[in-house]
Amino acid sequence: MSDTSSETTAVTLTVSAPQRVLNALADGAIYIAVLALLGLVVVQGWQVFARYVINDSPSWTEPVTLLLLATAMSLGAATGVHTRRHFGFFLLAAHMGPGLRRAVDVFAALVVAVLGVVIAWWAAVLLLDGLDIKTAGANLPQSINYLPLCIGGALMAVFAVNQMVQAVQPADVVAEGDR
Repeated sequence: MSDTSSETTAVTLTVSAPQRVLNALADGAIYIAVLALLGLVVVQGWQVFARYVINDSPSWTEPVTLLLLATAMSLGAATGVHTRRHFGFFLLAAHMGPGLRRAVDVFAALVVAVLGVVIAWWAAVLLLDGLDIKTAGANLPQSINYLPLCIGGALMAVFAVNQMVQAVQPADVVAEGDR
């Protein structure tokens, strides 16, 4: 018996410069989302310890927790769009011909791009509206939780536009940008 792993040939895909930038943005977003989740665990752990062990519950933990949660959720969703693990018609598209599938891929990406723009726009409006109001318990603007929504929505839109561009390109070019 021969070892089949030594017979496997490596396929090298060339990734364009814009795709490398988008991949780096997605990687950065997911790293920040992971750090936000780890921060969430630390902040909530401190809240429980301070409340039940030293009987002195800090007031800053709730607003910080909400900010970390919004960050993890927004950046995680944007990265899910980039990696095509979020927002799709996967089962339906698997049973379509190539032309119809391409149209569905463009339509799905268009829907995500529009939603991303709407989320980014209204989150920016709400962020700017409450910057001068301080949060109870923490020295943060009351609207700070809209910042990650704004960034996440913008990233969703950028990643979805990239998917629309990839969907209308020939199949051999599309494979270059996929992760």
